[in-house]
Amino acid sequence: MQNDRVISAPERGPSGPRSRRPLPPWISTTALLLPTYGWLTLAVFLPLLTMLVFSFMSATPMGKAPIVFTLKQYRAFIDQPYLVGIGITSLLIGFWTTLFCAVLGFLAAVALVRSTFGKTREMLLILILLPFWTNGLVRVFSWTMVLRENGFLDNLLHMIAPDAGSIGFLYTRYAIVVGLVHGYLPYMILTCYIALVAIDDAIIEAASSLGARWWTILFKILVPLAAPGLISGSVLIFIPVIGSFMEPRILGGRVGVTMGTVIEDQFTQAFNWPLGASLSFTLLAVVLAIFATFSGALRRGTVA
Repeated sequence: MQNDRVISAPERGPSGPRSRRPLPPWISTTALLLPTYGWLTLAVFLPLLTMLVFSFMSATPMGKAPIVFTLKQYRAFIDQPYLVGIGITSLLIGFWTTLFCAVLGFLAAVALVRSTFGKTREMLLILILLPFWTNGLVRVFSWTMVLRENGFLDNLLHMIAPDAGSIGFLYTRYAIVVGLVHGYLPYMILTCYIALVAIDDAIIEAASSLGARWWTILFKILVPLAAPGLISGSVLIFIPVIGSFMEPRILGGRVGVTMGTVIEDQFTQAFNWPLGASLSFTLLAVVLAIFATFSGALRRGTVA
């Protein structure tokens, strides 16, 4: 018995067979990238460009003063030398905050990867993300109740040693660092966790079977292999910390004058947008210069 097969003829147009041609690759690529880069342009690049233009103006454009384009605003660190000290303070706060976050975040990520499994690990990850679910202002104000004189720390100490003095250190730079570490530590934990969870357990087991001590495994294996996570977390923390203003203003009091608070005052109190914009871009240039200076070490850490 012979099976009948029906072979459909190709569609024919006026000039012969007609086939559907695929779109050029650049069209599909553009269609996929356009929403993302369109949003970045509207939400990031255009506001930055506007602030860059403002930084060269002699007065706020919404005021009545005549507008003249000048470089005067970028002479602020020369005309007002006290800004140099404020800038150095901001960089030091950013450095110590990033350092504490790197140490605590890396150790927490190691404990999370090497000592937990399944639902326990998932629960701990949720607890790490909890600070992101609460308002930042509430988190900062809660630290004032802990760090102030006769606050939670003092009461806890007096329960143990009734005759001890006060250990409250609210309205100091130490309090600012504590608040910033609390706010930005989850970034470091998550970036280190992502880097550590990708390390093959066989490497750790081989090192242990060859007699390597725990500190050798930590500093010779885990730290180099997790360097991309440490570097990414440091960048994510250092850049916003040096421009932060909420934690220094609430936890620092009179000593909490940083570049972030100065820039905020220029926009909200003094209504001097050109000076605020120029200080912002100067701070950005300093940060880029720092990362450019240490880019070789960062690349070596990533390769390792």
